[in-house]
Amino acid sequence: MQQEFIENRTFDEIQIGDSASLERPLTLQDIKLFAALSGDVNPAHVDDDYARSSRFHGVIAHGMWGGALISTVLGTQLPGPGTIYLGQSLRFRRPVKLGDRLTVTVTVTSKDSEKGRVSLDCQCRNQEGEIVVSGTAEVLAPAEKVHRPRWVVPKVHLAERIHLHRLMAAARARPPLTTAVVHPVDKLSLVGALDAAEAGLIEPVLVGPEHKVRAVAEAEGFDLGRYRLIATPHSHAAAERAVELARTGEVQALMKGSLHTDELLHAVLDKATGLRTERRLSHVFAFDVPTYARPLFITDAAINIEPSLADKRDIVQNAIDLAHALAIDEPRVAILSAVETVTPTIRSTLEAAALCKMADRGQIRGGLVDGPLAFDTTVSPEAAVTKGIRSKVAGQADILVVPNLDAGNMLAKQLEYLGGAEGAGIALGARVPIILTSRADDAISRMASCALAVLLVHHQREALA
Repeated sequence: MQQEFIENRTFDEIQIGDSASLERPLTLQDIKLFAALSGDVNPAHVDDDYARSSRFHGVIAHGMWGGALISTVLGTQLPGPGTIYLGQSLRFRRPVKLGDRLTVTVTVTSKDSEKGRVSLDCQCRNQEGEIVVSGTAEVLAPAEKVHRPRWVVPKVHLAERIHLHRLMAAARARPPLTTAVVHPVDKLSLVGALDAAEAGLIEPVLVGPEHKVRAVAEAEGFDLGRYRLIATPHSHAAAERAVELARTGEVQALMKGSLHTDELLHAVLDKATGLRTERRLSHVFAFDVPTYARPLFITDAAINIEPSLADKRDIVQNAIDLAHALAIDEPRVAILSAVETVTPTIRSTLEAAALCKMADRGQIRGGLVDGPLAFDTTVSPEAAVTKGIRSKVAGQADILVVPNLDAGNMLAKQLEYLGGAEGAGIALGARVPIILTSRADDAISRMASCALAVLLVHHQREALA
């Protein structure tokens, strides 16, 4: 790749009448980056729907975009590197709308040889040739020549949680779920349940040692007066009681509190008194990944350690059913492995091929299933093209099915801690959904997990109606 350079024009080189220009479109990403830096979160500037409507007049775009682009031309072209900005006077003549393409031009109008100052006329025009910003700038022009490699501006991705917020908005439009919150005896689990209740997602039934639950509520200043509290002596009894409530139809979902997942699932999977169905219980993460255009589901990264082929059939079907509940009519399912070819010595490739054939024969329904696929070819169209993978799933997968829990857990945590992803989690395959949250989850993740349960239960009810 050819090296790009940036070069200035010194005071002595500059002539009256010299000019330089720059052309750039205004995108919503640019506006939101400004909002992130300035703290200006006026909905007219940062809300997607509002910004695209006719009501958006680009108030930020005038000051930020016009002024910033003028500054860019002065600092990189005329005079260029070494310029010291002394002042400017700008007048904002017309609104700048999302999608407008601005052409910024600066023209030298005078020079002060004694002080080394240069005055420039500044104009911004839109794609119609209309002046939207005009004014003047005064700079101290560099005396020494600069010729150096141009700094490559990094790509910036905003972790906006768009998909999770849309998920919660859809769930709020449905009636809240009566949900047994199992052993909420610490701040995080109690706050998560009460936040979801305040958001209109669940109606919590708190199940656990009463003195511990009330002690946390008192310490945090929570009023439990409006919530039902069922007292149990310990966490094991809380899990059993919550499962009983689900069996009798008193609650429509379970939410894990401050107890180990195994303890809750032991009660759920009890053959005599639990919530088993013909399906294998499995877990699905729903991730909002800043660099990915759609929600990304990963399964199973929390329950099944080394699932068999029969287990994986249920794991895939559970995830497809959840995607349907989230209005993804035909989710693209990628069966992950290390390679894209069926290889006898790699078990996951054999099972991937078998799952695809099961989908062809109707043993898995409602989604497009392909595999084996390596991770890069599932999420990157470029990688799929480079490797010659022809598939309706490759490069645009909705659901990633991992070979085992180790791979899924590592993938999920890498997305979260290195990729800026935000996730919600839910266990499927029991009589009711189980909202499984982690101690490290923030309020958004906990509420989004509740939203998954809300949408799933209402989707199932509508399918039976």
